[in-house]
Amino acid sequence: MLKWAIIFFVIAIIAAFFGFGGVAGVAADAAKVLFFIFLILFVLALIFGRKRPPK
Repeated sequence: MLKWAIIFFVIAIIAAFFGFGGVAGVAADAAKVLFFIFLILFVLALIFGRKRPPK
């Protein structure tokens, strides 16, 4: 998921460089959404993915 966020971020930067404001805005918004979904899933994996120590 982080990979897709980075890809959309790069697309947004390239589109903004060439003057495509609408495309850049949409790609930046998509990158933000994917990044926050990644963060939420990462935190959940840290919390619930821990293995308990052996007894």
